Amino acid sequence: MNGIEAVREAFRRARGQGRPALIFYWPVGYPDLEASIRIVAALAQAGADLIELGLPFSDPLADGPVIQRATQRALEGGVRTPHVLEAAARLRAMGVRVPLCVMTYINPVMAWGISRFLAEAVQAGVHGLIVPDLPLEEAEELQVAAGAAGLAWVPLAAPTTPDERLARIAATATGFLYLVSVTGITGARDQLPADVLRHLRRARRAANGVPVALGFGISRPEHVRALASEADGLIIGSALIRLGEASGFDEEALSAFVRALREAIPSFVE
Repeated sequence: MNGIEAVREAFRRARGQGRPALIFYWPVGYPDLEASIRIVAALAQAGADLIELGLPFSDPLADGPVIQRATQRALEGGVRTPHVLEAAARLRAMGVRVPLCVMTYINPVMAWGISRFLAEAVQAGVHGLIVPDLPLEEAEELQVAAGAAGLAWVPLAAPTTPDERLARIAATATGFLYLVSVTGITGARDQLPADVLRHLRRARRAANGVPVALGFGISRPEHVRALASEADGLIIGSALIRLGEASGFDEEALSAFVRALREAIPSFVE
């Protein structure tokens, strides 16, 4: 199946199990290229439904200090676009089958060339594309090209996005709608916004059947438990990276975190 089908199937499978899909972000090249590949493979083995491969970029405007620090180290280690695509190909060769979505800013894609980037991403086994600094009005060329290549397009929306615009953004998604839980940058938070469930419900109504995954701030099993009945997917990034740093990038510690989040989800299957 192509990337669009693979991403949607991951959401269908999770929904069939009465839970949201768990999506994890890891920057390729952190703490180094080889370790990042091993970590992503461990996340998949532990039960991640989808994995976002972060493409290091020098000006990550949407990212908080944890991800900024990680991607800066990856850049200092020489990791660039071809290394991210190489990582995806190696993960596929290792037997990783969960959907892999590249999360990148638009500059690296443009520098590589849209056609070349998409073709090489598909060849490497990438299933989807997330570009957080590309607004709806500027996304059509890349979105259409990604769809033609069979890659799932994942647009972002903020909690302040009006209903009509939410619907327009969601209509472009061939993978899922990435709903940001807060205005601002990424980062694990002790408490989620009080109105996050209201925003989730509003986004799901506007999305009209397109899966909605919530990201930015999710860090604890209790967050997952609180959101599980409303979200189609939950995205965890900064909390995972912080645990990696605290554990010396121990793959078993990271795998245990994935399993703990899976086990925290109450089943809604009758």
